[in-house]
Amino acid sequence: MIKAYLVDDEQPAIERLSRMLDATGRVEILGASTDPVDALAALSDIHPDVLFLDIRMPELSGFELLAALPNQPMVVFTTAHDEYALEAFQANSIDYLLKPIESEQLDRALAKADQFVHGMRDRDVRSLLGQIAATLQARPAGAWLTHLASRSGNKVKIVNLQQVTHLFAQDKLTFAATLERNFVIDQTIAEIEEKLDPARFVRIHRGVIVNLDHLLELHSGFGGRVIVRLKDSKTTELTVSRSRVRVLKARLGL
Repeated sequence: MIKAYLVDDEQPAIERLSRMLDATGRVEILGASTDPVDALAALSDIHPDVLFLDIRMPELSGFELLAALPNQPMVVFTTAHDEYALEAFQANSIDYLLKPIESEQLDRALAKADQFVHGMRDRDVRSLLGQIAATLQARPAGAWLTHLASRSGNKVKIVNLQQVTHLFAQDKLTFAATLERNFVIDQTIAEIEEKLDPARFVRIHRGVIVNLDHLLELHSGFGGRVIVRLKDSKTTELTVSRSRVRVLKARLGL
């Protein structure tokens, strides 16, 4: 039996996948979660063979959750959006499930998972997962945002993302902070995050994305809090949410 854990922020998707896995008679579901932060905590105690993992979720994306896991199981990503990932997975043996999931897709994924569970050494699995994660986060040249537009009346100011120290949500507005001033951006934090290069930008809080190029230092605070300081003249301090500490440290190689 393949031991599995399911993570998807949509409960109907969890329930549908659970029913399909149960029907195969080949999978033991160890648990499931619609909250990636809760899943991260649970996976420190539960050790599935395969993690069925959604890509786009609030708080933590599938990539961020995977990066924060100290011991990574095999992963079958589930996605309804990232078409660029499909071909990459087909070339890397660990499969993907394109929503809405079909039985043929699931059987293919389980066959590959079974092969890895019984035929690959741990270090081979970890190496393959690293290759897949890198491939999935890669986009064609020019695909990541390089500029943002800030509208003010009849004028539109073009903001170079290299000059943006961080982005933050406040009073139902989104701001791009630079050394000069803050610019209002007509997109949500979540919408912007999807278009940013993950090698340079990391979400450290529900409403804050920081540009790692402008990061000066990290400080441990009271009660396990982590605070980042930026290189601007004010040495701006930003609090890292508990669920994001592992992700940030992983991005920094700590």
